[in-house]
Amino acid sequence: MIILKTSKELELMRRAGAISHGALMAGVEAVAPGRTTMDVNRAVHDYITAHDAIPSFLGYGGFPAAACVSINEVVIHGIPSKTRKIQEGDIVSIDVGAIYKGFHGDNAYTVAAGATSRENEQLMEVTQECLRRGIAQAVPGGRLGDIGAAVQQYAEQFGYGVVRDYVGHGVGQSLHEDPEVPNYGTAGHGRRLAAGMTIAIEPMINMKGSAIKTMPDGWTVVTVSGLPAAHFEQTVAITEGGPVILTRPL
Repeated sequence: MIILKTSKELELMRRAGAISHGALMAGVEAVAPGRTTMDVNRAVHDYITAHDAIPSFLGYGGFPAAACVSINEVVIHGIPSKTRKIQEGDIVSIDVGAIYKGFHGDNAYTVAAGATSRENEQLMEVTQECLRRGIAQAVPGGRLGDIGAAVQQYAEQFGYGVVRDYVGHGVGQSLHEDPEVPNYGTAGHGRRLAAGMTIAIEPMINMKGSAIKTMPDGWTVVTVSGLPAAHFEQTVAITEGGPVILTRPL
């Protein structure tokens, strides 16, 4: 069931989103060669709790940390580790959620540690542009297929693979609500969008092929190709005035 949000609920989601954004940026700032993925997680956790919020991911389905920290071929759900060191040239995807007064904000960003290859830079730039194009389609009267088609068509122009096994989703008092928001699809198809919907749009784009697999830990999702992936995400409100990004500073 899709839950439309009231203006009061959207205001709470703005606050949750602002904290989520700040925590994500704290994680991004913690990325550097020689740091561990646990260092990134600690920066995220400390920011969220310092702002009177609760990490959405900590304990969610048994996940053991406040942030997913995914390096290179890890697409999503990387478990922070005290021993996994970030290397020069790695690309690091950080996914963060925060709960404020019962509402969630959810966002993700991919950043390079130091200087990286031009191929990695292009992958990150294209994935971020996929997100922008998807958000632009989040308008009343549009359809979910419009969002997915915008992401898919742009990514595939560069020969990249769009992950199909994981998708965006509704956000609100639950971290994952209806509807699912695929990063692929056909424009003009799918559920119609309405003002008051709040969704996480999150392109997960592989450098080669869409195939992924889950590692034995039950969480870590990697590309079958072994090549890098990038992941960007924003929580977006669909309003009569157009899409409003909730995961940004107030």
